[in-house]
Amino acid sequence: MKLNELLSFDDIVIQCHDNPDADALASGYALYWYLKKQGKSPRFIYRGRNEITKSNLLIMLKRLEIPVSYAPDFSDVPELLVTVDCQYGQRNVTMTKAQNVAIIDHHHTTVELPALSEVRSHIGSCSTILWDMLRAEGINVDEDVLLSTALYYGLFTDTGKLSEISHPLDRDMRDSLFINKSIITEMSNSNISLDELKITGKAILDYEYHGKHKYLMIKADQCDPNILGVISDFSMETVGVNICIAYYVSPQEVKFSVRSCVKEIHANELAAFLAEGLGGGGGHITKAGGTVRPEKLPGYQEGIEIDDIANDVFKKRLEAYFGMYKIIYARDTVLDTTDMKTYEKRQQILGYVELTDLFPLNTMLEIRTLEGDINIRLDADKYLMIGIEGEVYPITKEKLEKSYEYAKEPYNKTFEYDPCIRDVLTGEKKNVLKYAKAVKSTGHVRIYAKKLENFVKLFTLWDEEKYYSGKPGDYIAVREDDPHDIYIISGRLFDQLYKEV
Repeated sequence: MKLNELLSFDDIVIQCHDNPDADALASGYALYWYLKKQGKSPRFIYRGRNEITKSNLLIMLKRLEIPVSYAPDFSDVPELLVTVDCQYGQRNVTMTKAQNVAIIDHHHTTVELPALSEVRSHIGSCSTILWDMLRAEGINVDEDVLLSTALYYGLFTDTGKLSEISHPLDRDMRDSLFINKSIITEMSNSNISLDELKITGKAILDYEYHGKHKYLMIKADQCDPNILGVISDFSMETVGVNICIAYYVSPQEVKFSVRSCVKEIHANELAAFLAEGLGGGGGHITKAGGTVRPEKLPGYQEGIEIDDIANDVFKKRLEAYFGMYKIIYARDTVLDTTDMKTYEKRQQILGYVELTDLFPLNTMLEIRTLEGDINIRLDADKYLMIGIEGEVYPITKEKLEKSYEYAKEPYNKTFEYDPCIRDVLTGEKKNVLKYAKAVKSTGHVRIYAKKLENFVKLFTLWDEEKYYSGKPGDYIAVREDDPHDIYIISGRLFDQLYKEV
């Protein structure tokens, strides 16, 4: 759906979920701002039993001039109702009759979606979706610093103070918005009430510690999701704790926060594993979180207590996660290749970038991709390869020229998300594809490879702080000319990339 599709309607009401949070208010505000800019006269409401009372949200409404109205008895039947940060028909949004319905949301789909809908469940906040939809209309939200600040705060609060960001689009919005930092600080420092302070203390006192794998399980009473981050951040300062899972249970969701202080366990991967098939999870390597739908928990029945079910599911999944991976450090490992077959690359066009075309030597770079951010220091020998699905990885000039030959034709591939590179010091960002040139695989360099039967975490030579995960069906491979250049190849892509010799 495009925002301009809404302009065929005149009587438009925007509704966010009951007990709205910062993301719902920010995304509704962004849609209201757009419609007003296009000459419409929309109304922005929320319903339910409770009016907003949280200090940070009251500051947000006042300081950012958000024109939302509490309308518990709303009875009009508008020509178009747009629900933001929620889905029409869900239990967390009071039903409002309308002639037509549209939905903009970032949660997992649980209802039948109307024709006018934009639901991206892999995005960290609904604010990000509105920001991206406004960009698609050629509109720069930075012309209104109050709106930019609202969108930033929506992402900030919905991703545990930015600790749970996983999609590069969220990171792009975070990096690009021009915001009023003093208002963000004011709202952030008014986030915890005295009651929530009690919730924090009570939860920490009732911790469960599991010494074998050095993790804490902490259950909190229902609270603002940011409180889970406060609880887990504080608990991670405890000696002997490598992992912390803090969570609460409500009728609508089980919200959880994950923290890790060891490089062998990425918090974002663990969060995704805990929520797999039940909801969604993601974030950073050290800080992440997620949401589980109660009705998807094994053993769930309407009206039964789900606290114990959620606790049991989390502990079983944690134990399974800790026992399923073999860890490989490429620098210290030489694979036994006797049971591995020999392969060479298929002839195809790939992309490469000479990084010194983008930034000066010794620049500290952040490479942004769908798989996450990679940090490297630029030296004269550092190039970047672009795979068939837009995946990128560093490569030395020597290995590039051994494996590929430069092609005459231009490189003009497009992907779901275009990888970009940012100067960590200055913040300057450049699109990788604008500088990409084409290469063809030569077949001169061969690899040994075999299909994985178990889960693997691989620390490569060029990044010894972040591992790459391999699952059964993927391939583990090593270059024939370098026994320590070990890497994982997706099973889905392997036959497109390599052929047996």
